[in-house]
Amino acid sequence: MGWLTEQNKRRLTKEIQIGTVRIGGNHPIAIQSMTNTKTEDVEATVKQILALEAAGCEIIRCAVPTMEAAKAFAEIKKQIHIPLVADIHFDYRLAIAAMEHGADKVRINPGNIGSKDKIKAVVDAARERSIPLRVGVNSGSLEKHLVEKYNGVTAEGLVESALHQAELIEEMGYDNLVISIKSSDVLMCVKAHELIAEKTSYPLHVGITESGTVTSGNIKSSIGLSLILGQGIGDTIRVSLTADPVEEIASAKQILKTLGLRKGGIEVVSCPTCGRTRIDLIGLAKQVEELVKNYPLDIKVAVMGCVVNGPGEAREADIGIAGGVGEGLIIRKGEILRKVKEEELLTELKKELDKML
Repeated sequence: MGWLTEQNKRRLTKEIQIGTVRIGGNHPIAIQSMTNTKTEDVEATVKQILALEAAGCEIIRCAVPTMEAAKAFAEIKKQIHIPLVADIHFDYRLAIAAMEHGADKVRINPGNIGSKDKIKAVVDAARERSIPLRVGVNSGSLEKHLVEKYNGVTAEGLVESALHQAELIEEMGYDNLVISIKSSDVLMCVKAHELIAEKTSYPLHVGITESGTVTSGNIKSSIGLSLILGQGIGDTIRVSLTADPVEEIASAKQILKTLGLRKGGIEVVSCPTCGRTRIDLIGLAKQVEELVKNYPLDIKVAVMGCVVNGPGEAREADIGIAGGVGEGLIIRKGEILRKVKEEELLTELKKELDKML
């Protein structure tokens, strides 16, 4: 297991076009999410997608449980700016209808679509429109014979299932594919990706499924995605959270930036609170995060809770603030620029940021 270095770059995979976004090859890892609105409600779905776009989402997936939802794709597509993916289960006709109404990619689990004739109908529709198919396998939907073969749900079983389903579509003469193997078991998911990366060159969509709420989901996703991406594995990612999908985008961006796989945007670092803290550090840090989120700067901003260690701890940041009793310091590269009133910290920080534009 190796971490990414100049000598240990991402695994080279087959290039796939999803609407206006290319994945695989040397293309950047794309951030995905999924709407939680009823897709049939075009207004609500578009509103959520536009919010996700603003947050940095690059590919969006919508559930298609009904024919009305499939037909809604046509109107949704007119109002958004990122590729639209149809999430299909059980009914092959919904996959075909979604493609007819503008889906840029279709996520299917061939194991629950039905007979080979039904799968072939989906494949034929995708081939006609050059629409990629994402073959998705989750630990919760692993085929019974594989559960029995491996005495339970295992990484080996997930990989065998995904590769079998990809081969089934290949035999139908189509290889415009993305593979996804997910589990809520972090270490099983990591092992599955290590195994499948040795066996296929298809791009992989990576994520820890059913990871939980913002706190537990972020921890599990950060660990799992770091272990996978750190080995050069993965072409698109989703941080699956039981929360507002916009939270998923913020987390995904932070994971990629922390791993050095994405640049751009301001990184905010802040110290933990301690007995020396004399300001509302938690509230201040949140205000700074909100202030800087739309600045087109690739810098680090430090938020420190006291003036004792603040300047030294903020030395590696481009700009920083440190709070005291009713006052605070504006710091650049560890050097104190000036002392200001506590209520002026944000305003003065903004002035320094504006100078950098």
